[in-house]
Amino acid sequence: MDAISQDPLLTTEALAEHLSVPPRTLEDWRRMRTGPPYVRLGRKLVRYRMSDVVAYLDAQVVRGDEAA
Repeated sequence: MDAISQDPLLTTEALAEHLSVPPRTLEDWRRMRTGPPYVRLGRKLVRYRMSDVVAYLDAQVVRGDEAA
């Protein structure tokens, strides 16, 4: 298998569904540069690498012993 097939690209809608958030939330995160990294494949075509999303989510984990 090549690297592309091992690391699928998700649309905004697919990732929003996966994360149980509205697509607008991902759009807002892109604008504020606070969400997962994304790939821009043209002026309006945006995709998310699954490996980037997993790394982003891992970085968001809050442990019970950390202050809020």
